[in-house]
Amino acid sequence: MRAIIIDDERLARTELKKLLQDFPEVEVIDEAANAQEGIQKIELLRPDLIFLDIQMPGKTGFDMLSELEKSPQVIFTTAYDEYALKAFEVNALDYLLKPIEPKRLADAIHKLQLTSVPKEQNLVGENFNQSMLNEHDQVFVKDGERCWFVKLTEIRLFESVGNYAKVFFAGNKPLILKSLNALEERLDEKMFFRANRKHIVNLRMIDKIEPYFNGGLLLELKGGEKIEVSRRQTVKFKEMMSL
Repeated sequence: MRAIIIDDERLARTELKKLLQDFPEVEVIDEAANAQEGIQKIELLRPDLIFLDIQMPGKTGFDMLSELEKSPQVIFTTAYDEYALKAFEVNALDYLLKPIEPKRLADAIHKLQLTSVPKEQNLVGENFNQSMLNEHDQVFVKDGERCWFVKLTEIRLFESVGNYAKVFFAGNKPLILKSLNALEERLDEKMFFRANRKHIVNLRMIDKIEPYFNGGLLLELKGGEKIEVSRRQTVKFKEMMSL
C-alpha cells in the first residue's frame, strides 16, 4: 500500500513516518507540506492512501480533496476534533487526532486492510460499515437533520424500537435504522451486553446491580436508565462478570 503524508508540520510528518515503520504493508513513498504540493504529488505518483492534515496554510485538506479528480483512500490526521462530521461526509477511512496513538493508527490500518480485500474474500460485506466495532471507534449517528460523531465508549444503551434502535449517549436518544440484532453482530461482547430482547447495555456504564423479579437482575446505568436482565441472560452475565 503506497502512501503519501500531507502535513505542514515537518515534525508531525516525521513522527507519523516513525509510527508507520511498524506497518510494513504501508510504504511511505513521499510527503508534502501543503495542499498544492499534495495535489501535484498525488497526480504524479498515484498513491493508494494519503494521510492528510486539515488545517494547513492556503488550502485546507478538504479544499485539496475537492480539487482531485480521483481521490485515494484518506486517513485524516489533525489536532482538531470539530471536523469529524465533515470527514465522514467525504468518505474518509478514519480520523486520527494528534498526537496519534499507536493503537488508533493500528485500527486505521486494519480498516484499510479490510477495504482492500477482494469482494469474493471480504467476509464483512461490500461496505466497511459491516465490520466489527471496537472501543476506539467513533460512529456516525444521524436522526433527521441532526448528526453526531460519537465515541463508542460514550454510548450507554441501545434500545429496540421495531426495525429501529434508539441510541443513548449524553442527553441524546436519536433513532437509527438498524435492528438490535444487526447491532449486536458488530459490537464487542466484552464491552456491550444483550440484557434482554429490547436492550444492549454498555458494561462500563453500569452504576448499580440489584436482584430482580424471577431470578433476573436490574441494572442501573450512569444515565439513570433501569434495565432488566432476563433470567436467561442473567446466567451469562454472572459468568462474564465473575472472577
